[in-house]
Amino acid sequence: MRDRFPWVLALLYAGCFTALGAVRYDAHRNLVDFGIFAQTAASAFGCFCNPIEGSHWAFHFSPILYLVGAVLLVWRSPFALIALQSLACALVIPPVYAMVAGRAGRIAARWCAVVVALYPALGGLAFVDFHENAFAPAAIAWGVWSFENGLTAATFFFAILAIAVKEDQAIFMGIAALAGAWRFRGTSAGRTAIGIAAIAAAAVFAFFFWIEPHSIANAHWAPERFYAWTAGDVRALWPQGILQRLGFALLVFAPLAFLPFRSRFLWVALPPFAEVLLSRMSTTFTLGTHYAGAWLGYVLVAFAFAVRHLPQRRALRWLWACAALCALEFTVADPLHPGLNLRAPQPRDAALDTVLASLPPNTSIATQEEAYTHLALRDPSATLLPEDAREPIDACYVLIDRDFPDSPRLQEYGAALQHLVRTHAYTLVKANGGIELYRRSSPSAAATCTGQSSSARTAR
Repeated sequence: MRDRFPWVLALLYAGCFTALGAVRYDAHRNLVDFGIFAQTAASAFGCFCNPIEGSHWAFHFSPILYLVGAVLLVWRSPFALIALQSLACALVIPPVYAMVAGRAGRIAARWCAVVVALYPALGGLAFVDFHENAFAPAAIAWGVWSFENGLTAATFFFAILAIAVKEDQAIFMGIAALAGAWRFRGTSAGRTAIGIAAIAAAAVFAFFFWIEPHSIANAHWAPERFYAWTAGDVRALWPQGILQRLGFALLVFAPLAFLPFRSRFLWVALPPFAEVLLSRMSTTFTLGTHYAGAWLGYVLVAFAFAVRHLPQRRALRWLWACAALCALEFTVADPLHPGLNLRAPQPRDAALDTVLASLPPNTSIATQEEAYTHLALRDPSATLLPEDAREPIDACYVLIDRDFPDSPRLQEYGAALQHLVRTHAYTLVKANGGIELYRRSSPSAAATCTGQSSSARTAR
């Protein structure tokens, strides 16, 4: 770990993806999750909530967001979230390097670090909307490295960090710890693994039997929708569903030249990999989404274990091939989707930013994705237009920008909003090109909204 190479590479990686994430944010290409997690992390030491989910505890066990909230107390900026996610993904590089260096030498370890930095799945996770899943791979990799080197305190620290990411990570960590307890039974390492398994089990029990039941507003836990298979979903498996999953597996393992299959540690990656493949929704087994964080750490550890057991010259040839395959995948199946997500700022971006900056803070406002993601961190009351045109709007104000016609929420709710305007439920109060701001029209609601805006301006 004294070699500066993996640390410099990690720093460059974090800087690169922070810059790319900033370009994406300035171009209003972030989606709903960015706003949800911005509001949740910003309220970590309060309600731990957002207007879309309500309490985030009703959806996920994510105490890791308290660390994000602490950063936002010092640097309250959307770029803090972008930088944190980029850094979290970059920190996978040093432990993978270290796991290889001790067995296969510095040169092979450096090339291994390069392959990790070029790995498309990791790049997709670093670039996607901010999400707690991004913290899992580094926590897992550092935890395995600590466990291998007999660093008990560090092993517990990184294991608890992984458990704090999400309830599924607690389950996966518990399974991995039980496997370690069996493999190293009768040793101090085995006892460490048993302790981690106990902590993981306690976290899972606390979430599903205490925290989530007291937080949930609906009859069903929301993530269950991914596994609510119907007869139609089963019929769609053949052949399209099977081919999609096989294609996904190919995109995951081909850039690593299928080396993880040479390590028995890959068995530990099966539960998180099964989680995404057994979903009935293709989002979970698509690169460039946050779901890669579930399995990515385990796959990269298996990759490192496989590389270090190869003869050095042979390992180098394999790693050169991996680097070329990673570059090839970025060429033909780039998970960053740069044509969609990266572009120079346009006048419509500046116009929307100007209008959003003119709004008083803490305004009860419903809007589309492009505006919501830019309001979320400074306005805990900002929310999205409903997905369903039959749902009412509770916000005092509605803001839409017709210069972003591809916005899903604008397409889904645009006609319903026009009906509300025609029936005088909402009244246009400001227009700037394609940007329109409406206020609720009923006398009592109008008074409340006017009062809210006045108090907000005074506070400002």
